[in-house]
Amino acid sequence: MTVTLFIPCFVDLFYPRVGISIVRILERLGHRVVCPERPACCGQPAFNTGYWSESRAVATRVLEQLRDAEAVVIPSGSCGAMLKVFYTELFTGTPQESLARSLAGRCWEFSEFLVNKLGVTDLGASFPHRVTFHDGCHGLRELRNKHAPRALLARVRGLELVEMDAAETCCGFGGTFAAKFPAISTAMAEVKCASALDTRAEYIVSCDSSCLMQIQGLADRQRKPIKTIHLAEVLATGE
Repeated sequence: MTVTLFIPCFVDLFYPRVGISIVRILERLGHRVVCPERPACCGQPAFNTGYWSESRAVATRVLEQLRDAEAVVIPSGSCGAMLKVFYTELFTGTPQESLARSLAGRCWEFSEFLVNKLGVTDLGASFPHRVTFHDGCHGLRELRNKHAPRALLARVRGLELVEMDAAETCCGFGGTFAAKFPAISTAMAEVKCASALDTRAEYIVSCDSSCLMQIQGLADRQRKPIKTIHLAEVLATGE
């Protein structure tokens, strides 16, 4: 299968190891991976703040770039939900509506692609650490993707998964929300960090680098003894 990898802006700029890990995993599974340099943004920031016309201009370029893709894999529940769920809403009543609906059926968040599309749970990974998992809001609530990442973590050698009480609680990032309401955003991150620390985990794992950036930022500033890591990086450790 030819897999088109859609890399979110923040992964491209801040967490390239996530994308590299996914390429290595998919190629090891025998798939051809292509990663178009353009476009780099799905248009979600403008969409979430009500600028739908501006978002549509960005998203139209995404549709054209991905129109012939066999399968689109996205290392983010947030951007994944934008392409798979919100594009159909954004383009309703426009000439691009049918293309948006077609693309939605070919888009997969990384962990659900492995588990639900490829039927793969064991990648031979080894990560001998105690971890807890953070469910990003879009991945959980829009994509309903709770099982897949845990099924993958369950097959990682040496890994101990300890669920935190606030696993499904928002980390407080929310893109522009963190910029508009920093005090509320920080308070939400503190709840998330406190719940993770209660598990005595060494790492917080998630499918969303944006959430992990928010959590790690607070942990570093307050000198909390916990680290964050994307699921793909954990799964690539068996190489």
